[in-house]
Amino acid sequence: MAHVVRDSRDGRWLARWRDPSGRQRKKSFGRRVDADRFLVSLMADLYRGTYIDPAAGKMLFAAYAETWGRGLAHLKPSTADRYRDTLRTHVLPQWGGWPIGRIAHSDIAGWVGDLASSGLSAGSVRKIYLVASLVLDGAVQDGRIARNPAKGVRLPRQVRREPRFLTPDELARLVDAAGSHGLAIAVLGLTGLRFGEFAALKVSRLDVERRRLTISESVTRVGSTMVFSTPKTHRTRSVPVPPALMPALLVMCQGKERDDLLFPAAMGGPIILNNWRRRVFDPACVAAGLVGVTPHDLRHTAASLAVRGGANVKAVQQMLGHASAAMTLDIYAGLFPDDLDAVALSLDIHVPQMCHNKPIGLIEGNGG
Repeated sequence: MAHVVRDSRDGRWLARWRDPSGRQRKKSFGRRVDADRFLVSLMADLYRGTYIDPAAGKMLFAAYAETWGRGLAHLKPSTADRYRDTLRTHVLPQWGGWPIGRIAHSDIAGWVGDLASSGLSAGSVRKIYLVASLVLDGAVQDGRIARNPAKGVRLPRQVRREPRFLTPDELARLVDAAGSHGLAIAVLGLTGLRFGEFAALKVSRLDVERRRLTISESVTRVGSTMVFSTPKTHRTRSVPVPPALMPALLVMCQGKERDDLLFPAAMGGPIILNNWRRRVFDPACVAAGLVGVTPHDLRHTAASLAVRGGANVKAVQQMLGHASAAMTLDIYAGLFPDDLDAVALSLDIHVPQMCHNKPIGLIEGNGG
C-alpha cells in the first residue's frame, strides 16, 4: 500500500510504494503536499501500466548512449558509423553528463537553436538532432523516461539544393575530357546509378542480351574499410543500358571473372568516391569548362535525360531505385510536364453548355 510517512531522522516526508515487481520504493520530499501529489500521480501510472521507476532516469545520457550505439545492427554499416560519429562529435559533448531523466523539451530546443546559430547548415543541425532524438526514443522504449523531450522541437528549415542537370553536349564534353575514365562517367550519367552501386558492379551483373545492369549491391567506406551491403532501399533492381555503351562495357569485361569488379580502382578493389573525384572527376570538369558540378549531378542528369526521352514517373523511379514515385516527383517534379494546358482544354468543352452558348460576360448575375 502506498503511503506517506515522516522520516524521524531529518523530518522530511517519505513517499513509499511498491513497484510492479513488488519491491519497496521510497522518495523524499520537503513538504507533505509534494509527497502526496507525487504518490497520486505515480499510482495513476501504475494503474495505467505506464509506470516509470523514478531512479531509472538517473542514468547518465552517455552511459545509455553507449548501449544504444551497440544496437544499430539493423542499419547499413555506413549509416550506423555516421550515427556513432555524430553521437561522439556533437551529442555527447552536450548531453553526456546529464541524467537522462533531467533533460527537458526546452533544453533540447535551446540546444538546437545554439547549433543553428553556430554556423552549421540546417541539414547538419537536423542530422545531429535526429541522433539525439533516437537515443531518447530508445530510453522511452526501455522505460527509463516517460516521453521523448526532443519530440516537437522546431528545426531550422532545410532548403534543398536545386538539382544540376547537364545537357547532352555538356555530358559529352565531360566524357571526352575524362579520357580513359570517360566510360565510367558515361555509365553514371546515362544510368543514374548511385556511386556506391556503380563501384560495386561486378561482371556478372551485366546482362548482355537484355542490356541491363542488375543492382543488388552497394559499397561504401566505413572508417578505413570498404563495406559491401544492399542498395539504399535494400531492393534489387534492373537498370537499362543504352545500346551504344554495350561494346565498351564488353571490352571492360574481357579477361575478368564473373565476380570481378567491372570498374575497379587503379590498385584493385572498389573505387573510393573522394579519391575518384579528386583524381578523375574534378580535373575532367575543369577541362570541360564545367563549374560547380558534383558526381551526384550525373545521377540527376540521367533522370533528366530519361524524362526528356519520354520516360514516365514509374520508369524513372525504377531506374533510380527510389522507394516511391512520390519521392521521384518530390525531387524531379519540374522535369515532368504538368499537363495543365491539356486539362484546361479538356474542361473548355463544358463552358458553352454552362453558359447556354453565350459569352460568360453576358450571363445574368455575372456582373457583366
